[in-house]
Amino acid sequence: MTQWPARLVLVGAGKMGGAMAQGWLDAGLAASSLTILEPKPSPEIASLAANRGIALNPRIAAPPEVLVLATKPQSLDQVAPGIAGIASAHTLVLSILAGKTIANLGARLPQARAVVRAMPNLPAAIGRGVTAAFANANVTGEQRGWCERLLGAIGAFYWLDDESGIDAVTAISGSGPAYIFALTEALAAAAERLGIEPELSMGLARGTVEGAAELMRRDSLTSPATLRRNVTSPGGTTAAALAVLEGPGGLEDLMIRATAAARARAAEMAG
Repeated sequence: MTQWPARLVLVGAGKMGGAMAQGWLDAGLAASSLTILEPKPSPEIASLAANRGIALNPRIAAPPEVLVLATKPQSLDQVAPGIAGIASAHTLVLSILAGKTIANLGARLPQARAVVRAMPNLPAAIGRGVTAAFANANVTGEQRGWCERLLGAIGAFYWLDDESGIDAVTAISGSGPAYIFALTEALAAAAERLGIEPELSMGLARGTVEGAAELMRRDSLTSPATLRRNVTSPGGTTAAALAVLEGPGGLEDLMIRATAAARARAAEMAG
């Protein structure tokens, strides 16, 4: 297995950057190998750095082996001048900035050669994320191995053959947890409309979503379609509900339109 990079600089330690850092440390990355650049660290990040001996906002004397960009995409222009000098020709730049293409990154970090775009999602915070990535032609085998080690430490990991796939991944798994949370809210709201009091409505909704997801995880060899059919008795209550969800303008159509909007927005963010 590829070793951890000896020197890794994480630029941006918000929710996703912080989740990644915690996942790497939990998986065995030495705290001495990690440097965090975050001008406004949260109490959690400040505590993590202090407790684990991680360098927080030091002056970077030499280019690292890996430079991870985890700021907000709209902050790239503000951040880039301060890090351009440490993104050397021998540094792997690993970006999780939605919408920012390899060409965008190259324009801001002109010395960088090896660049990987990746899109993780929020369950990375509990080691259950899903990440897909695309590497440009300058990324070496060892650098690909670092990506697999770093991104595999926070959940499932997949390589893409084309950079354009990143925007679609952003729309599906990158933004996807929000769709599940919204579904949970909608199910709870529907329960209230049926006369169930709010606290119980949310308990039923959350428990149902959590249980269904865990069942799907544990029974990974059974397709979601089969699991759905297993719950659905012909002519029963579930069948009546699915007739609405699967009808014109139903759940599949909503998801197609929602994810198309997310992918279009990702494309708009390039530049």
